[in-house]
Amino acid sequence: MAEKLKGKSGVITGAGRGIGREITLAMAAEGANVVVVDPGVARDGLGSDVAPADEVVAEIKKRGGTAVANYSSVVDFKAAESIIKGCVDNFGHLDFLVNCAGILRERMIFNMSEEDWDAVIAVHLKGSFNCCRHACIIMREQRYGRIINLVSDAWRGTVGQSNYGSAKGGIVSLTRAIAREMGRYGVTCNAVCPIAATRMTMTEEVKAGMKKRLEAGLITKEQYEAMINMPGPEYVSPMVIYLVSDAAANINGQVLHIERGRAAIYSEPVEVRAIYKAEAAGMWSVDELEEFVPKTLLMGYVNPAPARPEEKKPAS
Repeated sequence: MAEKLKGKSGVITGAGRGIGREITLAMAAEGANVVVVDPGVARDGLGSDVAPADEVVAEIKKRGGTAVANYSSVVDFKAAESIIKGCVDNFGHLDFLVNCAGILRERMIFNMSEEDWDAVIAVHLKGSFNCCRHACIIMREQRYGRIINLVSDAWRGTVGQSNYGSAKGGIVSLTRAIAREMGRYGVTCNAVCPIAATRMTMTEEVKAGMKKRLEAGLITKEQYEAMINMPGPEYVSPMVIYLVSDAAANINGQVLHIERGRAAIYSEPVEVRAIYKAEAAGMWSVDELEEFVPKTLLMGYVNPAPARPEEKKPAS
């Protein structure tokens, strides 16, 4: 490795398994001192196990790197503060934060419980806020820092994961807000949207669910094949390392994609069309919107999930 992160120290949440583990090992190999945060919960957020974090720390030390484990949950605001403070206590400073912690509880919206919603939102969105909030206090004072939030293409819309997609969409907005608030202090905040096969994304249940979606016409055969043949998490870390490095000092508030053999950037969310009343202060009538919206604002629009008349209506 080129030791692009030599002398830098930071926190990586969800670092015990999957994408977080690969990012942590790669950053340590590049010379970073890392706090390996992982309470070792199951895929659905239940239980706990210190082994994943300890195993990553042991692997880093075996390779000659420096790391400490932290088993706290990012959902707890005070615990998140101790996680961030732990980096300063152990290594003297905080240069970066990478938010990877996450859980999944797949349900269609009509089957999702309040607990399923709250648990996923708490880990992904609140957990990211908790760590970012405490990190930004330190980074603002030192006028330097790099924050990377892991998101997912689910933020653009998904099936069976409204809780997860909503959380990731919220993290995109959080990322953009932090970038604008902290940029003046030399702190950047970007989101990385990877594709990778992990225990989170490629369980037998997930595969079966994808098959059902294919058969129901909710996804194309190409989308199904891409999911089933998804590459591993080892291809994700180079983008994170780049964004944390000094070479990316001027990249801020962006959502970048990475997978095996492909990197991309998402477009900025901007208005693409507008229609105006002849009278500047005029109020649109419903009849006018019915007439003009389809042939102007929605020109070329295709409904992503049109009603299927052959399906029976649910019982009232």
